[in-house]
Amino acid sequence: MDAKTQKSELTRAAIVGAGLDLASAEGLEAITLQAVADRIGLSKSGVFSRIGSREALQKAVIEEFGRRFLADVFVPAMQLPKGLPRLDEIVQRWIVRTRDVEARNGCIFSAGAFELDDREGPLRDLLHGEVTRWRSALRRTALQAIEVGHFKSDTDPEQLVSEISALMLGLIHDARFLRDNRAAERAQASWRRLRDTYKK
Repeated sequence: MDAKTQKSELTRAAIVGAGLDLASAEGLEAITLQAVADRIGLSKSGVFSRIGSREALQKAVIEEFGRRFLADVFVPAMQLPKGLPRLDEIVQRWIVRTRDVEARNGCIFSAGAFELDDREGPLRDLLHGEVTRWRSALRRTALQAIEVGHFKSDTDPEQLVSEISALMLGLIHDARFLRDNRAAERAQASWRRLRDTYKK
């Protein structure tokens, strides 16, 4: 990669990072080319030349949030054996990330879902795709826990994924809105209790 290309990639990363910070603080609709340009000291045309339209920037922000989320929560857990060890690691990492990142900065998956729930269009479609892919990955991990015999054979993986997701929404609410310093600790206790109801 030549120096010019590398600089362009770094600038694009800075633009997306600034957009992510803005969306985390104020929502996806707060992202504009001008607002991001102001944050990083570029001109509006400079942002446009590297990223394209406002919608392209919003999409890039959603994709970057998803990439960071998976890198923190899902990818490291793949080193563990299939089944409950892997699922448990995913949930534990999700709780820790929510406590350490989303509790301060907001969660684009959850806040974006509320922001876009009744608004049709490509941005909602992209966010919906990111969230449903994540839930599918959770479902596969839950299915593996059933297949290897860690969970009861009649476990409904869709129900389990729904319960885990509800638990995490409760955590983000309590950590951000209620400012409950013990929210992550409570979520871990709730997960252990939930997990044990499915174990053989």
